[in-house]
Amino acid sequence: MSQDVTRQGKDDTQPEKQRYRCKGCQRHFDDLTLSVFSGCHQPLKVWVHCLYLMLLNLSNLQVSKEFDLNKDDVQKMTLQLRKAVCNKAPDISLEGEVECDEVYIVAGHKRRPEAVKKRP
Repeated sequence: MSQDVTRQGKDDTQPEKQRYRCKGCQRHFDDLTLSVFSGCHQPLKVWVHCLYLMLLNLSNLQVSKEFDLNKDDVQKMTLQLRKAVCNKAPDISLEGEVECDEVYIVAGHKRRPEAVKKRP
């Protein structure tokens, strides 16, 4: 793609999106081309709000009710956002000395303190 582009007005359905045309290849694109939001039908503000609600651990059903959207559409949106985040995560490589602490969680021993005593 060439660095030489011209503005081609605003998007008809989402006026906050600018459209462009590449003078080199004559292709059209917009602000969201090649992003996680590319080809989406929901406005960008809905995607950002959806991401915020995901960070609050709301379920897809709760998010769909918040936006009055189909739950399957919200499922696709959240899956697309999760995949994008996972794809951007760096590879983890442990080096040198690594420590790992032991965690012991007691569950299901009500009124029986002898059952949860630490064993030697």
